[in-house]
Amino acid sequence: MALTAGIVGLPNVGKSTLFNAITKAGAEAANYPFATIDPNVGMVEVPDWRLQRLTELVHPKKTVPTTFEFTDIAGIVKGASKGEGLGNQFLSHIRQVDAICHVVRCFDDPNITHVEGRVDPLEDIDTINLELVLADLESINKRYTRVAKVAKTKDKEAVAELAVLDKIKPALEEGRSARSVEFTDDEQKIVKGLFLLTTKPVLYVANVAEDEVADADNNHYVQAVRNFAASENAEVIVVCARAEEEIAELEEEDKAEFLEAMGIEESGLDQLIRAAYDLLGLATYFTAGEQEVRAWTFRKGIKAPQAAGIIHSDFERGFIRAETVSFEDLNKYGNMHAAKEAGRVRLEGKDYVVQDGDVMLFRFNV
Repeated sequence: MALTAGIVGLPNVGKSTLFNAITKAGAEAANYPFATIDPNVGMVEVPDWRLQRLTELVHPKKTVPTTFEFTDIAGIVKGASKGEGLGNQFLSHIRQVDAICHVVRCFDDPNITHVEGRVDPLEDIDTINLELVLADLESINKRYTRVAKVAKTKDKEAVAELAVLDKIKPALEEGRSARSVEFTDDEQKIVKGLFLLTTKPVLYVANVAEDEVADADNNHYVQAVRNFAASENAEVIVVCARAEEEIAELEEEDKAEFLEAMGIEESGLDQLIRAAYDLLGLATYFTAGEQEVRAWTFRKGIKAPQAAGIIHSDFERGFIRAETVSFEDLNKYGNMHAAKEAGRVRLEGKDYVVQDGDVMLFRFNV
């Protein structure tokens, strides 16, 4: 399940610094545009206190967290959709990701160059959004002529696709994203096949100065980003990328002291990872035994056999049932035996929709 969240933004807004903190991969971070050309991809562990609690309850030989990917994409500039800067490469890299984490500069620092010579987060957001819209519009226009010609022959698939294109095209021409258009379930399947940039879900990441993290509500740049995000029903995470890079190098005990000194309870990084995970439509189930306690990533809405198949294809092929208890119940009763005695352990069949936090034992036969 190689789902990935792409980190985008204008040059010098803190993307690569944030990526370094996320993955500790050492991506080049430089005070000039285009320091990152090829996208850096890194795996990140998903912070989840439930995994640690299960470890305390079960005492396994090892504990394995779940992970997913972040991709650091080079800074976009005006004209990217026409190939300006290294626009065509950047846009193709965005096309490969499943969700977008849009980093926006919300701090003043005369020592860090802004590509437009000023700090204006809404202008920055508009620059990138417009480039993505223009790239999609070009793609739609090319497809429109071809599909319209086939639709005249009464081809059902072409007629259905043309109806979708007729919905998307005016929105893009008005500078709006394809996300802003409402589609039926059947239309959504067609939209998915168009691979548009502006259908991807977006999370805004407001990058602030270190001394503003604890009091971000008083940062007028952050307020502006939050107001804009609210109009899109999008979420905003506030981070200080430079501080997060420092925090990522610390031991857990030192990390807690650092956060306390900054006046915050949780790192922006942990908030970002969880928010991006949720944005991708992901959730976690657990397996817990003497050998191993492990977190597994799944797409929300899948059924028990498909969840079993994430562990091994044989589990899905020979699925019989899943012995299931919620994390909340297992945590409450302390062990599987007590949870069973309380009637909280269930035997779920092939039609069971797996829930976030389920602790599962799969029965199968091949």
